[in-house]
Amino acid sequence: MTRVALIAHDEKKADLIDFVQQHEAQLADYELIGTGTTGQRLMETTDLEVDRQASGPLGGDLMIGGQIAEGRLDGLIFLRDPLTAQPHEPDVSALLRICDVHDTPLATNLSSAAFLLEGLKRKGES
Repeated sequence: MTRVALIAHDEKKADLIDFVQQHEAQLADYELIGTGTTGQRLMETTDLEVDRQASGPLGGDLMIGGQIAEGRLDGLIFLRDPLTAQPHEPDVSALLRICDVHDTPLATNLSSAAFLLEGLKRKGES
């Protein structure tokens, strides 16, 4: 089964919720993983189940990074807030790096998230 992680910084959570609602039919076919607050908000606003890890600042980013390192994720949508410093920036950087190391598709904005989902859809059709 296709596994996708969903993460959003506080200022981007509403954008991720809107995006997930627009793509809910496709995402319903995937196993979804998310950090604590983001996962909770997605479950409250959609009919999707999200396997919630810890909150990002409490290690959730690293937990998802571990799954990437183990080859257990097919993609990561991480809507980052580029205008606000994050107290857990080293964890964020490590997560982005592990995606590069393991060639895991990574989307950090809405346009790339749409392309990531389109790529996963095409991969599933082949």
